[in-house]
Amino acid sequence: MPQTKTLLIVSNTPSPNTQALADAAVRGASNTDIQGVQIQHKTPFAATPDDVMNCDAILLGTTENFGYMSGAMKDFFDRIFYPCLEHTEALPYAIFIRAGLDGTGTEIAMQKIISGLKWKQVQDLLLCHGEFKDEFIDQVEELGMSMAAGLEMGIF
Repeated sequence: MPQTKTLLIVSNTPSPNTQALADAAVRGASNTDIQGVQIQHKTPFAATPDDVMNCDAILLGTTENFGYMSGAMKDFFDRIFYPCLEHTEALPYAIFIRAGLDGTGTEIAMQKIISGLKWKQVQDLLLCHGEFKDEFIDQVEELGMSMAAGLEMGIF
């Protein structure tokens, strides 16, 4: 029997819209067609280095705040960086950003930290930019499903 894999979803949810995005990621990853993948969803403040070291892939969701990632996501990286540095190399990851501006500063900041961790990007960045649209929910749900399906199939 194949071993169950874990997809860790770490998302910042300061508003009903961002909560809807996080819920969509979890819903997509929990698709009933996907077996053998356990979903663990935590806020950036609740996620620990052990959570990261014990997952098989990670999906990160943040808001863009003042042209940068949320303070909660920065806190997450501050707490997990050194404990995970030599233990999570090549960890498959993807990012979704809810941005009112262009999301560029948020993406650059996250990629700099993640490149130091030497994680492996397995899905294109999903930038939910501008006025909130229902299509953002569908896109994040699809991203969650793709992450879990790829993990289940051993693609990453």
